[in-house]
Formats: sequence, C-alpha cells, structure tokens
Amino acid sequence: MEEEELECPDSSSEKRYFPESLDSSDGEEGLLACEDLELNPFDGLPYSSRYYKLLREREALPIWTEKYSFMENLLQSQVVIVSGDAKCGKSSQVPQWCAEYCLSVHYQHGGVVCTQAHKQPTVQLALRVADEMDVNIGHEVGYVIPFENCCTSETILRYCTDDMLQREMMSSPFLASYGVIVLDDIQERSIATDVLLGLLKGVLLARPELKLVINTPPLLLSKLSAHYGDVPLVEVPSRRPVEVVHLSGAPEEALESILRLILEIHHSGEKGDIVVFLACEQDIEKAYETVCRECCHPDADHGELVVVPLYPREKCALFKPNDETERSCPAPQRRVVLTASPGEALIGSSSVRFVIDVGVERRKVYNPRIRASSRVRQPISQSQAEARKQILSSSSGKLFCLYSEEFASKDMRPLQPAEVQVANLTSMVLFMKRIAIAGLGHCDLLNRPAPESLMQALEDLDYLAALDNDGNLSEFGIIMSEFPLDPQLSKSILASCEFDCVDEMLTIAAMVTAPSCFSHLPRGAEEAALTCWKTFLHPEGDHFTLINVYKAYQDAALSSASEHCVEKWCHERFLNCAALRMAGAVRAELVDIVRRIELPYAEPAFGSQENTLNIKKALLSGFFMQIARDVDGSGNYLMLTHKQVAQLHPLSSYSLSRKTPEWVLFHKFNICENNYIRITSETSPELFVQLAPQYYFSNLPPSESKDILQQAMDRLAPAPTTKGEQTPCEKCPETTEQRCALQ
Repeated sequence: MEEEELECPDSSSEKRYFPESLDSSDGEEGLLACEDLELNPFDGLPYSSRYYKLLREREALPIWTEKYSFMENLLQSQVVIVSGDAKCGKSSQVPQWCAEYCLSVHYQHGGVVCTQAHKQPTVQLALRVADEMDVNIGHEVGYVIPFENCCTSETILRYCTDDMLQREMMSSPFLASYGVIVLDDIQERSIATDVLLGLLKGVLLARPELKLVINTPPLLLSKLSAHYGDVPLVEVPSRRPVEVVHLSGAPEEALESILRLILEIHHSGEKGDIVVFLACEQDIEKAYETVCRECCHPDADHGELVVVPLYPREKCALFKPNDETERSCPAPQRRVVLTASPGEALIGSSSVRFVIDVGVERRKVYNPRIRASSRVRQPISQSQAEARKQILSSSSGKLFCLYSEEFASKDMRPLQPAEVQVANLTSMVLFMKRIAIAGLGHCDLLNRPAPESLMQALEDLDYLAALDNDGNLSEFGIIMSEFPLDPQLSKSILASCEFDCVDEMLTIAAMVTAPSCFSHLPRGAEEAALTCWKTFLHPEGDHFTLINVYKAYQDAALSSASEHCVEKWCHERFLNCAALRMAGAVRAELVDIVRRIELPYAEPAFGSQENTLNIKKALLSGFFMQIARDVDGSGNYLMLTHKQVAQLHPLSSYSLSRKTPEWVLFHKFNICENNYIRITSETSPELFVQLAPQYYFSNLPPSESKDILQQAMDRLAPAPTTKGEQTPCEKCPETTEQRCALQ
C-alpha cells in the first residue's frame, strides 16, 4: 500500500500493495521526507499533505493491525469474513484494501463495490474514503443510492445501497464489472442484503475469480460461518469497554428519566454531545417538545443545549462533528440528538460522549392476511444495544440504559429479526422471478420467510398480471420489474399508458416515493401551515393535491434566480424542500425508464374532467386491493379485504375540506393507535368492477361492501343476447379493450 512505498519508493507493486509489515518504522519524518516523491497510483498525481494526516489517523484504527492478515486471505481465498465492532474501521478501510488488490491485478476482473443498508452512510463513507485515498469523489471513488448516481465508467471503488446492487443484478446477473464485492452493514438484515448473501453463493460458483468480503459484527459470525462454510476469518480486537449505567424504571417514566439525565449531564460540566435512543418517531416528537420546553433558557455557565430530532425513516440530516458548529457559533453548545432505530447507522460523530438508551423499539411488522403493517413495541436486540454502545467515541463515554441487566439478558434476543420475516415480500418475489430468467433462481437465504408471506406475495403478483399461467414472469411483469417502485405503483404507471395520463402518474409516483412534502407542523404555527396547505388542495383527493404541490414547486424553481429562493419559497409554505427535490430526481429517473422501454407518453392534460377520470382509472388498476368504504357516513372506513376500520388522516385533503367520500382508494394503511389511511382519493363501485380482476372480486370475503359491488357489476353487465346473435367481441375480437391485454 501507499505507506509501504513511502519507505521504499522503488519497491515492486506486489510489495507495495501486500506489505509484510504494517508498522511504519520511519515515522512522521520519513513520511514528510518522501512526500514530494510520492504519486497516487489511483490517479497518478502527487499526494497532498492531507493524505499523510489522514493516513496517521487510519493507522490508529483498531482494524489496521489486521491489514496483512486480510490481504493474505484475500489473495488465497474467494470469501473472507471480517468480524469487528462498529467504529473499528472496517467500513472505510476494507474497501480501500480491496481497491489496492484490484489495482495490483490491473483491474482485469473489475473494480470494488461496497454495500450499505442506508443512504446517508453510503454517501458519507464515499466522501470519507475519497478523502483518505486523495482522489475525487465521483471519479475514482463514487456512490450509488436510489435515484442518485455519482459514478463514472472509470470509478474504481463505489459505495452503494444494497438494493441498488440487487437491481444491478437484473441487467448484469453475475456482476461482471466487479472483481471484489464487499457486503457491509449486514447486521441490519435488510431484504436486499439477505437476498445478496443468498444469490452471491451461485455467482461465486459461476465466477471463480470473483472475491466476496463480508463485514459482520461478532454476534452474526456463527450464522455466517454456517452459511458459507469453512472460510477465512479476520477478527478485529474489541475496543476498551465503556462505562454502562443501568437505571431500571417504569416505561411510562422514561421521558422523565431522560430529561433528568440530560440536565444532570449538562450541569455536570463534562463535555460532549448526547444521543438519546427512543422507541419511535412519535416518542421523538414528544421528547423534542419536552426537552425544548424545559431547557429553553441558555445557561451562561454551561452553555446552550441544542436539541436535534433525527427521524430515521426520513433520514433528514446527519450528525456533523461539533467543531464545525463551534467555529460558526462563539457560544459553547451541547447537542442532544433524539433518534430511534435505525439511527445507529446515521450517527457518525466523534463528539458523542453520552448515550441514553430506552431499550425498546416499535418495529414494523407486516401481516399478509390483511395486507397491512403494524408497529409492534418490543425490546431491541443485544446486537442493537451493542451498536448503540459503540457510538461512544472513546472509553471515557457513558452509556445510560433505562432497563435492568436482567432485562438485557432475558428479554433481548441476540439478533434483530431479519426483514424477510416481518416485511411485505411482493417486491422481493418480483425480483426473484426476474433474476430466475438469468438462471439464478435459487437463493439460499439466511432465514426462511414465512410461507404465508410468500403465498400472499405470489397471489398479489398474480392479481397484478405479473405472472403467467405457469407462475413465471409475464411480459407485463418483466416491464413492471424495470421500475424501482412497489409493484402496485409500477402497475399504475403501465395502466396510465393506456389511459393517456403517464405524465400525471409519474408525478404521483415520485411524490409518494419521496418523503412527505409537508413539513412537520411547527409549534405555534399550525394554523398558518394549514392555511398555506389548503391552497394546494384538490377536490378529487390527495393524489391530485400532490400533483398541485409538485407543479407549484416546479413553477417556483423555474422562476427563481437561485436555489436559495426555492428553499425560501418552500419554507414560507411549510413544505419540505429536500423532499420535493428528491421527488424531482425520482420523477426524472422514471421518465428515463419510460423512454428507454419505449412506453407511450401522452402530453399532460391535468385539470380536465377526462384526465381526472383517467388518473383514477390508472390508480385503481394498481391499487384495487386498497379500497375502503365509509360504512356509517361518519368517516369510519372499512377495508374491502378485511374487517379493519380506519379513519382519514387529519391532514388529508378530505379532512381539511370536511368532505367524507363513501369509497376511497388509499396508498398507505398501518395498524396503530389511530388506524389512519393516508394519501386517499375518491373512487366508485363502478370503476372498481370495471378495472379490478374478476377473480380478485370473487375471492373477497362476504360483506355489505361486496354486495354493493355486485349490484354495480349487475348494472354494468351487457344485456343478454338472443339466440343466433354474437357479442361484439365474438364478431370483432380485435376491438377488445386494450386494458384486457394489460390484465
């Protein structure tokens, strides 16, 4: 590697990239003496002074002592497992060492790709590694996340989210452009990571030259070893233990305990930021209001407390190092970050000295029988508890656990459940059907998904016409798999081609895929926010309101002189500018896909009565399984497929306009305290019976709603023909509706 060449500039490439010793005996003076002579092998330019500064920081990482062992194993084996705690350096250093290996063999088998479970760590790691390698981001080192590609054809090392590498397998099943694949962040047990772990076993057999490196926490080691067999293991020594304080108490008293601890830490005079792990986003909001109210008065002796809510699902910000804040603000500050799972992966600050952990979470669990998710409150796993402990940047930090040691040992399971066991598998099954076309149909998963979930996924794909009579992907299903969206949304886009509303449907798809465009209601400005939002309301429902918001945002962006003006426009209307910007990126990619596969694209006609009806038809073509009826005229909506009752969300356009349609199509429904259906638009029984598959209707459970639909079907049924007459379809089969071909 580079540090070895500093000792011997004329050394051979093999000695340079596979050093026999990782100790730099020449020290800092030797480094500075050779600085002007060193060229970066990745771009051919001289190293900067910052490279040597970062090199010394890298050498202090716990994983650095294992570099020689890792490189030897990588040379001799096809699969290498690296076991180490968080912050040991494996996510940043192992991919760089793999890049050195690829350079030593002149990239004859390809470059390096490293997966992550979340977008923010993917970007941050790419930026950090590009800095450490002294190269430009987007050239030698890049990243790929959903709807954003910062790479070129010359990129040597790319970081990407696991779902993006999975999607890449649809066009390149054997990942021929990579010589080394690094699977990192696997403790999150996302569906994409588990699928990659299973599929890559077959890819490795087909490509003996391919190398696979798996970065894992120690608790997952035995499971991975059993899955991949007898493969080399590189174990990184653990750091010194941090101080752990257990403070057991009643769950309802957790907020009081958190507030008391924050104030005690702040008044103690000890420096460092505080991270608080709560159960869910609702708890984050409650804690934010409470801490802001109780700690709003600056303390001249101890400085100001800055409360930062970090919502993991929206992933709206990353925790920046404290010295940046201190340079911009002369007054001393201590930040209190309020987050929840999977916030462990989003916090990468060296200024954290205190962590407060409630020890429980609200995990999303999908029920295939009712096609809905619920938030289940349960203890976190021991692996999550360990990850939260390792956020502390040094052994001088303190972890306050609001649970007993007995709770940790008896109630916490060792590992968090795999997502394939608790999530909707429809998208995964669609992908597996697509990849089976390339001969990679067998996927040896670490954990078997529930048969009921797999059957429901297959049933839904059949309803959506994605499968043929043999259970393989239909031509329609192949096109659906091209879109990086939920299959129901993909179906709606394809149906919009028939109904001449592709432009509007792409906008809807982008807006529901991006985070909510409406900012959290600010305290004290609720009425002002609602007044602003009402200007965007559309009488036909939330899907149409989202089109209004996006069109207004686009108009503002076109007429604004700078990005700052656009942000100001959004701020004045209580809209999330980052979410709208992401919606624009999502829409641009969807437009590219539509053009690439040459789908018909009609001119936009939003606002006309015919266009409104066509949009409803396109939505219903994909979301006929998500219909509800107001059973009593007071806003109590009964799901068509089961007996769950829900209400319109308070911020729905119908709630704000005080209108209660009888039949609605909804985009989201989670079983929770309030049972809200979100993003709703009015529909009718007549539209449903025209567009929903007949066999789906036949499988609906008996109910009053089904009787109403049957009556609508009877009204729309053609009059019986007399003997000898032929139906129009029998006379002219070519006049059959195009919709029949789609379904």
